[in-house]
Formats: sequence, C-alpha cells, structure tokens
Amino acid sequence: MDANIKMNPNTVVAYLGKPCKEFTKADIVRFIEENGIRMVNFMYPAADGRLKTLNFVINNAEYLDAILTCGERVDGSSLFPFIEAGSSDLYVLPRFCTAFVDPFAELPTLAMLCSFFNKDGEPLESSPEHTLRKACKAFNDVTGMEFQAMGELEYYVIAPDDEMFPATDQKGYHESAPYAKFNEFRTQCMAYIAQAGGQIKYGHSEVGNFTIDGMIYEQNEIEFLPVNANDAADQLMIAKWIIRNLAYKYGYDITFAPKITAGKAGSGLHVHMRIVKDGQNQMLDGGVLSATARKAIAGMMELAAAITAFGNTNPTSYFRLVPHQEAPTNVCWGDRNRSVLVRVPLGWAAKSDMCRIANPLEPVSNYDTTQKQTVEMRSPDGSADIYQLIAGLAVACRHGFELDNALEVAERTYVNVNIHRKENEDKLKNLAQLPDSCEASADCLEAARVVFEKHNVFSPAMIDGIISRLRSYADRTLRADIGDNQEEMLKLVHKYFHCG
Repeated sequence: MDANIKMNPNTVVAYLGKPCKEFTKADIVRFIEENGIRMVNFMYPAADGRLKTLNFVINNAEYLDAILTCGERVDGSSLFPFIEAGSSDLYVLPRFCTAFVDPFAELPTLAMLCSFFNKDGEPLESSPEHTLRKACKAFNDVTGMEFQAMGELEYYVIAPDDEMFPATDQKGYHESAPYAKFNEFRTQCMAYIAQAGGQIKYGHSEVGNFTIDGMIYEQNEIEFLPVNANDAADQLMIAKWIIRNLAYKYGYDITFAPKITAGKAGSGLHVHMRIVKDGQNQMLDGGVLSATARKAIAGMMELAAAITAFGNTNPTSYFRLVPHQEAPTNVCWGDRNRSVLVRVPLGWAAKSDMCRIANPLEPVSNYDTTQKQTVEMRSPDGSADIYQLIAGLAVACRHGFELDNALEVAERTYVNVNIHRKENEDKLKNLAQLPDSCEASADCLEAARVVFEKHNVFSPAMIDGIISRLRSYADRTLRADIGDNQEEMLKLVHKYFHCG
C-alpha cells in the first residue's frame, strides 16, 4: 500500500486503500456495509456560515443507493435569504470524496459534504460552494494554473479559571502546559479534523489570553496545509464544526469572533495562497518572489477593500482592523511584516542546509523548499463566509493577471517598514485604507462588483444579498460612536460572539 494511504488518519481512506478523490458510490456502500455504519449524514453550508445536517437511517440497500444517487430535497428559503419561499426547493447531493466517520455520533455514522442543485438539476449559481468552484475554474481558464489556499483558524477557548500556573497576559504565543491550559483539547481537535480529511500543518496556543469574571480566555490556532482551494474551504468548515462539538462535550465555550474584548488580541482567519502549475509552486523565481506572485498580489491590492465584504462580515470585524493589534488597516504588502495587509512569510529561500547544520550526522538533504512559499492575506476573520472569501481571493488573484499595470501596482503598494511607527507617517499617508464598517465595505463591493461577476463567478443575486446584509447593520459611524466605551463594546461582542 502507498505510504501516504497507509499513514492517512481518515479511516475511510485507510480502509478503502485509495485517496479520497477516487471514492466512488460503490466504495461508500462497501465501507458502510463492512464497517457497521447505521446512519448517513448530509452536511452543507448555509448563509450563516455554519454547516447544516440532515440525518438518514439506512433502511435497506435500495434506500442507501437512492440517497447516494439522488440526494434529497431541502428548503432553500430557510438556508439562503436570496431564495423565496414560493419556489424554495433545492436538492442536496453528497460529494463522496468528503466522506468521514462522525467522531461524535453515538451510532456509527458516515458524514459527507453536499452540493446544492436547482429544480433543473443544475448547480445552484448562488451557493457559496459552487461560487468557489467557478472562481477556481476562471482562475485556471485565465492563467492556466491552479489556485491553492490554506487557512489559519484562530479561536478562543473559554472555561472556568483554575488559577494555577497563570499565563502571562497577551503573551500566550506557542506557550506550553501548564501555562497553556487547552493544549490537549486542541490536539484532540486536530486528531478529529485529520480523521475527517483535514490536511493540518500544525497547531499552537496564540498570543491572546486573559481572565475576566473567573473565566479564562485562551487563544489557539490550527493551521492547514495548502491544497486545492475548494478542499481548503471544505476543511475549514469541517474544522469549525469539530472544534465547537468537542468543546461542547468538554463543557467549554468557543468563539471565532474577530473581537473578544477591548484591548485584547482578536481572532483572524488569515488565508495563505500559492499558485501551482504542473505540480510546481510558481511563487518563487530564482529564489525571489516571482512575477506570477506579484501579479496575484497586485490583484489583491486592487480589490482589498471589497474583499472585506466576504471576510469581515459583522460590525465587530472593524474593531479588530485597527492599528497596533497585529491586524492590517492599510492596503499594502511586504516581506515578513505583520503590519501589512498581504504578507510574504519567510519562505525557506536560504541556501544553507539547516537540517544538516542542526543534525551533523545527516547527509545533504536536497529538499525542494520552493514548494513552501505562500503569500498571506491578513484582513479576514472568523465571521467570514469561507467559500465566498476564498472565491473572492481567487477572483482578486486572477484579476492581477488581467491588469496591464499589475507589476507597477505591486511596486507602488510594497512597504518594508512597520507602517504604524511614527517615523513612517509619510508612507502611511500614501496608502489606501481598508473600510471601517460593514456599510463602507458594502460600498467597496458595489464599486468593484463587475470584477467579481466577471466570468460568471459571483452571481448578481449573491452580490446584492451581501451588500444588503452589510448595509443592514447601519454601522457607518459605530466605531467612532463607541470609542473607548468598554460597556458598549462588550455588548457588541456578546451579540456577535458565535459568528460564522
């Protein structure tokens, strides 16, 4: 058996002895029959960004074949605001490649993510998942390359404070036990996510930690590996579902909210991207950032303000996007610089064999480190619609290849300093700012909608719906109105605590 299959933590992959992309209906039936599976769950994302679930008892072989082949009807008007109750029926069809054993089900249960179809049996144009597929196809059609992504999923764990080995306030980055209290919880989450098909890079405690009213708030992060953008979104959706379910079993509370309280680190959903052709990463050329990468960055610079409409979707998002909170405020990019919007992280471009230096007994490694280079968008947060966000990023990167002056845009928006330091005030004045409210974000999306609708990626109905929802918050002056009022800030945080 292939070593990658043998070591795969997904029990369905290991049992069937093939990668999930090769799963067929017959494979799913065989796994169910031979592993005592008694229920099947269909899962699918709705407009609120959460996974919904439809349960099926396996009555007999004929019924199992029917649900796997035909899917089932659902009420679309209860899932998406753009679907009217008078013609609301949609179909959901399982994608066999997403199959995993539900780690929380009392009865042995196989879960699968689903796609939406309309009454004519065509993919639902305005479904977030299909929008991402269209965005990735358009990127490939224009560039001849594949758009890949990965997410950094930040969240807070909240539980009663035991007052033992207290962590240093706002100094929790990569902390170990016993000062970090929820490492075991995080590693159990990681194990379940991997069993469900998630390609995890690593996990660790993050900067944010504090106690308030006898409760400890500890920030953690699980970061993924770059994969096809469609798979990246699926994995993040399943991961959020798993983290919340395991927290419920432990008696913990969890939030992915962008703002947790005044003066403490908020949670982002940073997205790393790379562009691949024939299996090779195209982000570097001769050890430096390639023209391909700089064109993609230019597209993100041009559309950065509009992307907040997908990645920063409630009023608390804009209380995170303020100076000195390791969150971006201006449209710029740079190397290894956490004050910028798009960061080019350290990419193993050094010529030395670090493994051999650290381990003198090792032979020369000759490892191709160019595969590891990505660029990172730092504005999104946990309120994001994950499929819309990654679709928006794919559109922006594609847009960079459609710009005649892409490399000039990249040059003009590059900074190599901390833009929030006083000595860099002149540089800061020349940079465009990100929106400061949902309403401002809606304005930016309205101004740029033609780019997102190009190639039939985002449907006009979806763009209209996003703009309408953002404007409904009526928050254009909210950040200024609340100012330093801690009580009003906490009310706002509580209202959007379980976003996404």
